[in-house]
Amino acid sequence: MVRLTREPIDLAALSATAAHDGALALFVGVVRDENAGRSVLRLEYEAYEEMALEELARVEAETRAGWPVTDVRLVHRLGPLAIGEASVAVAVSSPHRAEAFAACRFAIDTLKARVPIWKKEFYADGAVWLEGPHGCTPVREG
Repeated sequence: MVRLTREPIDLAALSATAAHDGALALFVGVVRDENAGRSVLRLEYEAYEEMALEELARVEAETRAGWPVTDVRLVHRLGPLAIGEASVAVAVSSPHRAEAFAACRFAIDTLKARVPIWKKEFYADGAVWLEGPHGCTPVREG
């Protein structure tokens, strides 16, 4: 299951996927209040939605092909988000924890590297669109 949403991510629904499995690895990225020494007020995410959904589906398929998992779920928020809100979640269930952890890490790392979703950070003195593997390189003020 892959999804882009403008609504809060339902973490309980993502966790329910592992009802009969031995392990559930759940990664949740949240909006932090500081980045590179600057206080962050809020974030905004934009995406090339059609391409992002296609790439999310590829990440899901690659995760399933790489590990013996029973379910993979990838959800990313779009639009404005407040400090502390979940911006991305990956849930992977598997009979064993080692595979669940490895598959979950692969899925989030690959999502961040390949899915066309962009983040804008807002500060008291302006805003910056970020890019790069961890969203650390300013690309333009706006």
